[in-house]
Amino acid sequence: MGKIPGLVLRPAAASDVPAILTFIRELADYERLLHEVTADETSIHETLFGASPAAAVIIAELHGKPVGFALYHGMYSTFMARPGIYLEDLYVNPACRGKGIGTALLIHLAQHAVETGQGRLDWSCLDWNESSLTFYRNLGARELQEWVRFRLDGSALAAVASRKID
Repeated sequence: MGKIPGLVLRPAAASDVPAILTFIRELADYERLLHEVTADETSIHETLFGASPAAAVIIAELHGKPVGFALYHGMYSTFMARPGIYLEDLYVNPACRGKGIGTALLIHLAQHAVETGQGRLDWSCLDWNESSLTFYRNLGARELQEWVRFRLDGSALAAVASRKID
């Protein structure tokens, strides 16, 4: 992949919180999940730039304007006994897609993973999102079809948390 004129990838700063929230909302809308977004600027600032950041963000700027982001956090592989990176969200503004920005963000994260001794880079993709699935397959990513993803949240999380350990 050649250099993309005007593209800069950089760590997010607290001043990027409004752009990050916009990207989150745009991604959720694309994924038909906007109704699930409860994040606001305050919670993003606290969780990404507070005393104990829970994740990190790379901002993609094209000619000085934020056009996408990659939000990721640490994970750990017990089988490898090595840390890894979990890519929570990758988003590029629709008007800027097809220019290699998403690829550049993934290359950047892969390079960071290798440089810092991470064992792998994982992420999830909605099964109906064919354009993203094709994009990831073309990068050489392999699908983990034997794994089923689970989640506890809301009242189900509260119910499990309220149980006593016998």
